[in-house]
Amino acid sequence: MKKVALIIMSIIVVTQLGAQTITNYTTADGILDNFVECIDIDVNDSLWLGTSVGVQMFTGFSGTVYDIANYPGMLSDNIKVICGTSNGDIWIGTDYGASKLTAGFSGMFWLSYTTANGLISNQVKSIDEDVNGGIWIGTNQGVSYFDGNSWISYSSPDLHWSGVNSTAFDSNGDKWFASPLGAVTHFDGTTFTNYDTSNGLLSQNVTALLIDNQDNKWIGTDLGMSVLNASNTSFIDYIEMYSLPPPHDSINPVVDIAMDSYGRIWAAIYVGYLAEGGVAMWNGNQWIDFDVSDGLVGPNVRGLAIDSDDNIWVATSTGVSKISSIPSSLNSFSVASVVVFPNPTSGIIKVSSTVKKLKNVSVYSMLGSLMHSEEINFLNEIELNLSHLSSGIYHLILSNENRILNQKVIIE
Repeated sequence: MKKVALIIMSIIVVTQLGAQTITNYTTADGILDNFVECIDIDVNDSLWLGTSVGVQMFTGFSGTVYDIANYPGMLSDNIKVICGTSNGDIWIGTDYGASKLTAGFSGMFWLSYTTANGLISNQVKSIDEDVNGGIWIGTNQGVSYFDGNSWISYSSPDLHWSGVNSTAFDSNGDKWFASPLGAVTHFDGTTFTNYDTSNGLLSQNVTALLIDNQDNKWIGTDLGMSVLNASNTSFIDYIEMYSLPPPHDSINPVVDIAMDSYGRIWAAIYVGYLAEGGVAMWNGNQWIDFDVSDGLVGPNVRGLAIDSDDNIWVATSTGVSKISSIPSSLNSFSVASVVVFPNPTSGIIKVSSTVKKLKNVSVYSMLGSLMHSEEINFLNEIELNLSHLSSGIYHLILSNENRILNQKVIIE
């Protein structure tokens, strides 16, 4: 087990106990196929695996297999997405639409939905459930909401034309959509607001999205993880969650994100051109990673699921791993922020943050031009004179070797 010990969040940590164990499952142990494309845990703590040859409810040594040959209500054997909902239903997404196995599996009946039923597109990218039991199906053309009876869809220009990879919900019930090329869009029921690289996000290519118990938005991208704080005012970026050798150490494409009952954040990471990947856990203090050297069944990590005992189930192209007896837990943590005062300003500002040992401050225009840069010895607060800059909106960046904190500054 390797550790990347870089502190970015304030925490209260309890004592570490024991060490994790990793158990692997392959076709020799009863899973349907070693290449597991997606994974989820249902309300009964049963494990569901999606493969290119069907879907399986896996019991640890065998399991029920569903495919179109035996269950013609399914649209395809090539399963891209699985979602177990709060009422016990199982939803699967394919390139031909979405299918639902009704709770109780009475008659083993699959009901399918396509564009003919109201789905915006048949190419399904994600399936997520909101707090009211509504189903949000992300596709390559937008997102469709199903309340159990009728459909409502959202697409361009409200959402980016590249589609929706994930949908998440904050404590207000607002919707957040991840786009493959258009970053993140917030929908409060009336207005669509986009957050992208101009706001401090690492990349426009958002692959996964999770909102934690404090309303922080954990945004997985092809370059790493960005965290947008609860007030939606500043980002923190993580570019080295998983240890890679130089010069690839700052490349951490996020495949999936999950959160356990302690509030620890888990990220699945895979660098395709290096055939290198694993799982990283943020425990409120540091990222801890797990890979094949620790016992994972393979490097090509495809997805994550967490059961009621906080076992972490990892889907890979060479089988499934279960990480259990995980050391360390935490009581609470909050995302560090950057505070700029006054803001707007006539030029003189004070900048404070809970993050110490930052070494550089830079100011960029909205077009990305570097307008100001200086080395700093940051402890808690610094004063900057930006009176030489013209009126406008700028990005203030505080950084060290591996971490970036971003805040907007308005100069009047």
